[in-house]
Amino acid sequence: MCRTFLRRIAFPSVAGSQLTIGVLALQGDVREHESVLDTLGVAHRQVRTEADLSGIDGLIIPGGESSVIDKLARIFEVREPLCDAIANGLPVLGTCAGLILLSTTVIGAIDGQQTFGGLDIAVERNAFGGQLESFETTIDMPVTGNVPVMAAFIRAPIIRDVRQCEVVAVLPNGDVVGVRSQNCVGIAFHPEVVGETRVHEWWLNSVVANVQR
Repeated sequence: MCRTFLRRIAFPSVAGSQLTIGVLALQGDVREHESVLDTLGVAHRQVRTEADLSGIDGLIIPGGESSVIDKLARIFEVREPLCDAIANGLPVLGTCAGLILLSTTVIGAIDGQQTFGGLDIAVERNAFGGQLESFETTIDMPVTGNVPVMAAFIRAPIIRDVRQCEVVAVLPNGDVVGVRSQNCVGIAFHPEVVGETRVHEWWLNSVVANVQR
């Protein structure tokens, strides 16, 4: 899916901030996240190994297939370093499958599926149904400003139980689709495939604040 990025600026520009953001590049929509970072003028690198984690200021875990990303993280021996980095405060944004991988409980997980942790939540995989039930909509996400956020839900999960987290995005029917807790943000949708940059801008500004601290 190819989209033109239309910026509705809600935050100071992060261009020139000298951030380096890692994008976990084991499987999923890696290029779409890289395109958003390019649009915002933020340096990035793909992360596949433990060595790739060195020197990054934040990490994006893209959408894709959570069980496949989990398996590949173990094959590439990056799972444990990722878990340690997240536990030690590395800022992380997880979208769709990335949200699942940040959760502590996965409803509908395949046998042996593991996560990286970081968000004390229970997430239901494929909660909206299969590929044919995917849809685009706008949702209120007050942390990004007053204008509704454009979002694509593609075989998306739903957050069924929120524990030690702040809710940041909810569908009109009350379903929770975005949370944050300390250094981790997880959302059930894809802003990166529908030309939306404000979620990334909001998160990147928190990364800048973390670096400055």
